[in-house]
Amino acid sequence: MKSHWLMVAAMCVVMAGCGPDSSPSSKEPPKPVAGAPNQPAPPLPTDAVPAKPAPSPDSIKVAFVTNNASVFWTIAKAGTEKAKAEFGCKVEFRIPPNGTAQEQQQILQDLVTVGVSGIAISPVTPQFQTDMLNEAAARVNLITQDSDAPQSSRACYIGTNNVDAGRAAGDLIKKALPEGGKIMLFVGTLEAQNAQDRKMGIEEAIKDSKIEIIDTRTDETDRAKAVANVQDTLTTHSEVGCLVGLWSYNGPAILNAVRSSGKLDKVKIVCFDEEDETLQGVKDGHIAGTIVQQPFEFGYQSVKLLAQLAKGEESAIPPSKQIFVPIKTITPENVDAFKASLLEQTGKK
Repeated sequence: MKSHWLMVAAMCVVMAGCGPDSSPSSKEPPKPVAGAPNQPAPPLPTDAVPAKPAPSPDSIKVAFVTNNASVFWTIAKAGTEKAKAEFGCKVEFRIPPNGTAQEQQQILQDLVTVGVSGIAISPVTPQFQTDMLNEAAARVNLITQDSDAPQSSRACYIGTNNVDAGRAAGDLIKKALPEGGKIMLFVGTLEAQNAQDRKMGIEEAIKDSKIEIIDTRTDETDRAKAVANVQDTLTTHSEVGCLVGLWSYNGPAILNAVRSSGKLDKVKIVCFDEEDETLQGVKDGHIAGTIVQQPFEFGYQSVKLLAQLAKGEESAIPPSKQIFVPIKTITPENVDAFKASLLEQTGKK
C-alpha cells in the first residue's frame, strides 16, 4: 500500500499543470480493499507515514463520503452545505455509485491526493477496511459518520447510537404485534456496523416477547433485489407478521413489494429513515412507524468537527470519541409535523 500511495502522490504532482479538473482515469479498475479476505495488506510502516497537512484556516477543504447513493444522503448534503457557509470551508461530497468498499477506497485515495485536510466517511464493510482507514487517518483527519469503524484509527464517530435505534424499532414491532409473531429483517449488508447494531438492538427489545426473527435478508444495496427479497419472503413464509427494513431504501422496497403482492395492511411494516415513500406510507397507515435519524446533523456536525480539527482544535473531540445524534420515532400521529420540519430544514418549504 505504501508504494501505491507514493505513486499516486507522484502522479498528482505531474498532473498539477493540467488544471483543477485533472484526475485519475475513470477506466482504471477498482483497487483491492485493504484487509479484505484473500487480499491482506501489511500496515504502513510508522517511519514512512508522512505528516498530516498543517492547519490552514483560510483555505480549509474537507470531504464527506457516503456508503451508497440513497436519497437519505441528500439530507446530509444539506447539512454539509449549511456548515460550509457557516465555517467558510470547501466541502467535497462523494457518493460511491454502487456502494462498494472498492469505490470508497478509490475515493479516499483521490481525496488524499487533492489535499483535503479531513474526511468523514460511512464505511461499507469496516472490518475489511481497517487498514485502508488507518492509512487515510495517518494523512488526514479521519472521522466516521452514520456507521462506525471502532477498530480503526478514526478520530471520532458522529451519528446515531444504532443499538438504541434498534431498541426503538423493537418497541415499534412489539406495538405492531402485541400478541407476538414472526418477523423478517432486510438490509443492504450485515457487515456494516450500523446494521449489526440495529439488529442487536431489535433482538434486545424483543427478547422477552413472543416475537421471533425468521432471518435477515441482504441485498448489497441493489434496489431490485431488495424488492425481490420481500416478495420471496411473502411467498415462502406466509406466517410472517412484520417486515422490518434496517436501511433507508428498505422501507419503500418493502412497501412496494407488499402492495404488489396484494397484502397491504395484512402484514405490518417497521423501518428506518425518512424517504418520501416511507413517510407517505406512515401517513397512509400502511407502515406502523419508522425510526428516523438526523442525517442533516450528520453532515453539519461532520463538517463542523473537521473544520475545527483543521484549525488544530483537538479539544472538539469528546473523550468518548463519539458524538451521538438523537433519533426520533415517527408514527401516523406525528408524521405531518415531522415532514414539515424536514422540508424547512432542507430548504424545500
